[in-house]
Amino acid sequence: MAENSQDQAAGLRRQVNPPRPVKVIAIASGKGGVGKTNVTVNLGVAMASQGKEVVLLDADLGLANIDVMLGLHPQFNLLHVLDGSKTLSDIIVEGPAGLKIIPAASGVQKMAELSTAEHAGMIQAFSEMDQHIDVLLIDSAAGIADSVVSFSKAAQEVIVVVCDEPASITDAYALIKLLSREHGVERFHIIANMSRNVQEGRELFDKISLVCDRFLDVTLDFMGIVPFDDDLRRAVKKQRSVVDAFPRSKAATAFAHLAKKIEYWPVQKQPRGHMEFFVERLIQASMEMT
Repeated sequence: MAENSQDQAAGLRRQVNPPRPVKVIAIASGKGGVGKTNVTVNLGVAMASQGKEVVLLDADLGLANIDVMLGLHPQFNLLHVLDGSKTLSDIIVEGPAGLKIIPAASGVQKMAELSTAEHAGMIQAFSEMDQHIDVLLIDSAAGIADSVVSFSKAAQEVIVVVCDEPASITDAYALIKLLSREHGVERFHIIANMSRNVQEGRELFDKISLVCDRFLDVTLDFMGIVPFDDDLRRAVKKQRSVVDAFPRSKAATAFAHLAKKIEYWPVQKQPRGHMEFFVERLIQASMEMT
């Protein structure tokens, strides 16, 4: 009886205070080693520094490392949500500038081999979150694994991180091709990481855009670059984001600029709470992959 009362009370609260629109952004890369997780972390810190409520989901299920990058030591992770011992809100840890992080389990094979039901059950916990969120950033695994496809399909926007290496360009195109042709994702934002200047980043974008325009029906947006910066490397060694450790560095300035661009992206209007809609889309995408 008490449980029913709590459910009714939660429902009434949602009616009186409907959930705020949430921008759900998946960040992917065609291959590992292009700095995707570093980009995700610093974008999150930059947006949080600009006053946004940002939650970062470490969705590299099995090889999670966002907590390591930021020198955090979470007591709980997504495994505890999966086994029902903790809620999603219980496991969230706070990073720089108030960035909230949902840690995954690093090196745990079970997390990398979730069944469709387990995957959906874990993500269903999102609908129970009591956090006020402006942006949900999803740091997906590298490559084109099923989980990458599921998160990308469920998100409103997809950012692809590339660098000026043949394998990065080829694999980024393969990811865009898979998501567009087989899963209906039509819009992608491109960040050129480790670029020497804007012109080099634009040329890299043009290489990808030329092939996509020829063979795919997609829209590509050049977000900008993250430059080579020794301060970024120093921040990594300190287990800190460059935005936090060296806020006046070239890289930190670039992340602040990229974060501002995201602020002006429109939030897609949905009939229900955006987190609920995201959960439903993710579960549907996961089921379609089996």
